[in-house]
Amino acid sequence: MLSASWALAGAGFRRYATYRQATVAGIFTNSVFGFLRCYVLLAVAAGTAAGISGYTGPQLASYVWLGQGMLAVVNSWTMLDLADRVRSGDITADLLRPIDPLWTYLCTDLGRAGFAMLTRFAAPLVVGALAFELYVPERAVTYALFAVSIVLAVVVGFACRYLVGLTAFWLLDIRGVSMFWVFLSGVGSGLYFPLTLLPDWLSTFLWIGTPFPSLLQGPLDIVVERGGAEILALQLFWAVLLLWACRVVQSRAVAKLVIQGG
Repeated sequence: MLSASWALAGAGFRRYATYRQATVAGIFTNSVFGFLRCYVLLAVAAGTAAGISGYTGPQLASYVWLGQGMLAVVNSWTMLDLADRVRSGDITADLLRPIDPLWTYLCTDLGRAGFAMLTRFAAPLVVGALAFELYVPERAVTYALFAVSIVLAVVVGFACRYLVGLTAFWLLDIRGVSMFWVFLSGVGSGLYFPLTLLPDWLSTFLWIGTPFPSLLQGPLDIVVERGGAEILALQLFWAVLLLWACRVVQSRAVAKLVIQGG
């Protein structure tokens, strides 16, 4: 099983490594929006005495540029091809294979994220470091916590997208569900602004009641040292819960597929 997992992850890595022009275009786009977001947040922080909700200028710059790099790693906006395979009927072949489709998609997505870390994450971070003063973590353990947090963010994002894809068993066309997910995940993950800018009750609800902060806000708070192990624990909770939900929903979806005649 372990060798198969590595093979699937390697396949995901190689698949996305072939999209060289898309990778370069993505790096350029993320860098441009990085400048826009960074200047806006720094301008807002300059107009206040204590920065934005306690974030210093370098912390805000790191928040923006690491977030721009993490966009492609977590990849919460791009849906899996699961819904397409459900509509075409190809999902029946996936279900007959010895490895569960959930595990296949997860390992492949981890390989994709690995390639994104080497390209879409690293390049914007270099651009940001050359143009702005970024925050450098003071504790060595922060780097290890951040690495684990990114992996958990990828798993949480994958599980959410897998659940969206599974709705195709009932809806066939998931465009409405996916657009709703993109909107909520963008606002609730801290992509547009740190969640501390929201009212306390709303920020607390997003952290405790939804997986959205685990996608971006959590890892970014760890790397600028505004959180630590407690964020990892929350991410791990959502990763396990959502993967379990994927198994339950998939089981019901397969039963529905059999009832409908395949």
